[in-house]
Amino acid sequence: MNFDRFYEKDVAITGIGQSEVGRPSQKTASQLTADACLEAIRDAGLNPTDIDGIACWPGDHNNAGDSFSPIGSHAAATMLGLKVNWYGGGYEGPGPLAGIINGAMAIATGLCRHVLVFRTITESSARLVSKSASALTNKTQGRDGSYMWRWYTPFNVYSAINLIAIFAQRHFHEYGTTSEQLAQIALTCRANAALNPKAVFRDPMTLGDYMSSRMISTPLRMFDCDVHCDASTAIVLSRSDIARDQPNPPIRIEAIGSALNVPYSWDQLPLTEMATRGVGEMMWARTDLTPEDVDTAQLYDGFSILTLIWLENLGFCERGEGGRFIEGGARISREGTLPINTNGGQLSGGRTHGLGYVHEACSQLWKRAGQRQLKKADIAVAAAGGGPLGGSLLLVRD
Repeated sequence: MNFDRFYEKDVAITGIGQSEVGRPSQKTASQLTADACLEAIRDAGLNPTDIDGIACWPGDHNNAGDSFSPIGSHAAATMLGLKVNWYGGGYEGPGPLAGIINGAMAIATGLCRHVLVFRTITESSARLVSKSASALTNKTQGRDGSYMWRWYTPFNVYSAINLIAIFAQRHFHEYGTTSEQLAQIALTCRANAALNPKAVFRDPMTLGDYMSSRMISTPLRMFDCDVHCDASTAIVLSRSDIARDQPNPPIRIEAIGSALNVPYSWDQLPLTEMATRGVGEMMWARTDLTPEDVDTAQLYDGFSILTLIWLENLGFCERGEGGRFIEGGARISREGTLPINTNGGQLSGGRTHGLGYVHEACSQLWKRAGQRQLKKADIAVAAAGGGPLGGSLLLVRD
């Protein structure tokens, strides 16, 4: 990759906000969104009138009224009374971090000064109304934003876990990864969640608890799956030269990974990598920093095997070494060389779906994480996505 300049470095995170995380919440999606967005704007030292861009992922056009994305950029801007020069939202993009990546590019190209990025999800409330939550209907009729599912449902593949379990099976087969090794991701997340007042599940978990939990799609168990919740998370991006005058030390977007250099399909070859290897390679090519410089990694754990694959594909360990890297849990604990998912991740903290990782990375870099605060936190990676969708951010506190 031969560019004269990487423009994401002209963008900084200046504020964060998050609503309550409920299972379920008594608040509506609009109320959760307003809580998170207004908190983020205040945290950045701004007023709503200062915001001239807004972005989210995946937007509401393909999931109208659905719990996966009940509020889009249009609705949020109207609700908050924003007058913006640029707005964005849509399913196609580098996964749950697409809003931040697109928003950063809008600032870098001069369209905006301050972009509000948010993600709202109300899957817990929806499942109280209907356990099926219309997921099967959406997939078979192609209303989930992807044409792929209509090819899978004839083979009784109705959920992402059926596909992700194939990745796990292949990783186990090729590299000797074991359930006991994979358990360390769930155990680490639960230990971290115990120190997070907002986490959905905070009770202790043992290896025995994990191994005896219900098998969902072999070899993935119940505790390998993230936890539905109702929540909204918001991030304010600002132009770097302006960010220096705002109250928080700017968190610079040092590098972005957004590549899609494999076919857009869950059927990735090799099955042990998904699309994330290109994301990691792109991100590290845009910086002089290396994986050894990172103090903490907030990595997607929609299913635990995805975290392991992110560790490999972002270069924190060699391909196929993920199981041995996390064995025993010491390396990835809060006291380890690479603490992961310090808020409990989605496995125990709640499925905030992408922006929660950025919120936690910023909390650590700004020394706001309370009992779970790391001793050293100056550089962080946040990565989200699985299958063909993936994006990553390298964040540095100035």
